[in-house]
Amino acid sequence: MASLFVFRARAPSSLRALAKSRALSCSVRVSSSNEDPPKPPPPIDDSTSALEYKRTQRTRPPPLPKMDLPRSRTAEEAVTNILYNTPPPSLQPFKKHVLNCLVQNEPGVLSRVSGILAGRGFNIDSLVVCRTEIRDLSRMCIVLSGQDGVVEQARRQLEDLVPVWAVLDYTETRTITRELLLVKVSILGPEYLDDQLLGGPTHAPPHHTPAPEEHEHSKLEREIELARHFTHSGEAHPTPLTPSEALRLRHQHLQSLHVLATQFGAKIVDVSENSVIVEMSGKTSRVEAFLSLVKQFGIIESARTGLMAMPRTPIASSVEEDSAAADGALVDASLLPPG
Repeated sequence: MASLFVFRARAPSSLRALAKSRALSCSVRVSSSNEDPPKPPPPIDDSTSALEYKRTQRTRPPPLPKMDLPRSRTAEEAVTNILYNTPPPSLQPFKKHVLNCLVQNEPGVLSRVSGILAGRGFNIDSLVVCRTEIRDLSRMCIVLSGQDGVVEQARRQLEDLVPVWAVLDYTETRTITRELLLVKVSILGPEYLDDQLLGGPTHAPPHHTPAPEEHEHSKLEREIELARHFTHSGEAHPTPLTPSEALRLRHQHLQSLHVLATQFGAKIVDVSENSVIVEMSGKTSRVEAFLSLVKQFGIIESARTGLMAMPRTPIASSVEEDSAAADGALVDASLLPPG
């Protein structure tokens, strides 16, 4: 009887332990089902990586270029300058500067760089931005005109931005510079250019068909028409082309454009019924020369990229090697003069 009572007393405790283990297993399963999905690892580099790099590579910058002082002023000019607190203008010449910026590839960097240059009154002649072979690094090539001291101050201010790694001035460096040009040229001739610009996407000259006269002009209207024709009789108006004449003009102008493009290393990338598109890559002066020669055919549309620059790799010349060998060679004492 006592053993039966002990069994009955132990049975509820075992049931309670079993229910507790089942509850734990259910809670573990619920928690495992509510886990967050895996997230991609954060990027290694961020906008503050440039700060760490510049902190480790920090060197004392050279002094700013000296400004040329103006002529000596009279006492009246000096007093006027002191009263109005106007500094004398610099006499340094304005010249073209090429800045190469290495920046973090993130939104908003271009606006910050252009904002600093605009705040200093610089007009950016050209600006090229593109990603490099490194995922988080972009390169900017900026061309602007200004004085050496002012441009150097702007360069240092750009370099102090958080997402900017370095800013290099390629003005006095031997570089390779290139610019890309796409120009759409008429193959009908410059006298039909105005009509082609009004011809829509196909750039075809409109065909002028005389409208039927509904009533006879009065005597006054006929006199006004004759006076207008007499006034504009000396101006040259393009006559409507026949299909054969248009075909002959297209062939002649296309052949001339092909010869000119070959001389400049350009190529024709698109040919349509009344125009062609020519692609050219070269220095800025060469691109401008090609544009001036193509202008006589009639330019319908043109697009140019900015200037891209890359420094040349220096090569040791034979003269430097000969001088270094001569410095390290032994000198025969018998060949020296006496004394």
